[in-house]
Amino acid sequence: MIGESKKDIHELLPTEYYPKTIHFLHSTQAEVVIRRIQSDGLRFPLIGKPDIGGRGRGVKLLKDEHDIIEYSQKVLINYHIQEYIDYPQEVGIFYYRYPDIGKGHISGIVGKEFLTVMGNGKNTLLELLKAGSRSIMYLKSLEAMNHDQLGEVIPQGREIVVSPYGNHARGSKFLDYTHWRDAQLEETIDSISKSIPGFYFGRLDIRFRSWDLLKQGKEFIIVEVNGAGAEPTHMYDPRHSVFFAWKEIIRHWNIMEKISRKNHKNGVPYLSFKEGVRMYRVDKKNSELLLAMSEQIH
Repeated sequence: MIGESKKDIHELLPTEYYPKTIHFLHSTQAEVVIRRIQSDGLRFPLIGKPDIGGRGRGVKLLKDEHDIIEYSQKVLINYHIQEYIDYPQEVGIFYYRYPDIGKGHISGIVGKEFLTVMGNGKNTLLELLKAGSRSIMYLKSLEAMNHDQLGEVIPQGREIVVSPYGNHARGSKFLDYTHWRDAQLEETIDSISKSIPGFYFGRLDIRFRSWDLLKQGKEFIIVEVNGAGAEPTHMYDPRHSVFFAWKEIIRHWNIMEKISRKNHKNGVPYLSFKEGVRMYRVDKKNSELLLAMSEQIH
C-alpha cells in the first residue's frame, strides 16, 4: 500500500506539531493556488506533496510562483503545499502503543543523511554529481533539481545539499539510530503520539534543531505521519542484512496484529473483504498516477 491520506491525518494533528499546510484538489487552477498561498501568509520556499504517496514520489521543493504553476499543471492527484522546514536534521521514529497499556514505545529510529556534494574549487556541480558514487544513481532528477547551478564551480570545502528530501528513493542515506532511544525521548514521543486520536502504530518523520532539544520536545516539526502502511525504515541502513530487514518487518507486523485484535475487542471493526478490495483498487490507481507524476516532477 502506498499510504494514507495526508489530509485526513493532518486534521488529527495538533497545529503546533505540523507545518502550515494548504490542501488542494488536483484540478485547482494555478492562480487560485497562488492567491491562497498569499492570503494564508506562506513564504517561499515551499514543499508540494501528493495527498496520498510514498517513497518521495511527486514531492517537490517549490522556490517561486513559477514552480507553483508548473507543479499545479503536472500534479495528477489531490495534493497539498506546506511551508518548508529548514531544521538541519531529520529522523523517522517508529512508535507503537497497545490500547490496554498506558505507555507506548519506540521500536526504531532512522536517521536521514541528505545527499550532498563537497566542492573542490575545480569542478562544476554537474561534474561533482557525475563523480559521486551516490549522486550518479540519481543524476537525471538531480540535474532537474539543481539546473541553475550545474555549471557553477563549487568552492573548496563548500558542501551543498543537492536533494533536500528525507527519502532513500530521492537520494537520502538511511542510518539506524535506534541506539539513541532513551527514557526521555520515549516519554516525549509517547506524549506527542497520544495527542493524535487513534494513533497506536506508525512512524513520525520529524525535522529538528538538535537531538537534545528534540528529547525535550522543543524546536521540532512533524513533517509526516505514517500509520499502518509505514515501514520500519531503520532496516534500510546499509550495514544491515536482508535477514535483519525481514526480521524487523515480521516483528512490526506482529505488533500491528496484536494492536488490531485489542482494538477489535474495544469495538473497532475489522476491515471487510469488500472494503479491502476497494482499497486495493484505489491504491493501484494512485500508484499508477504517482508513477506517471514521478516522470515529470523532480
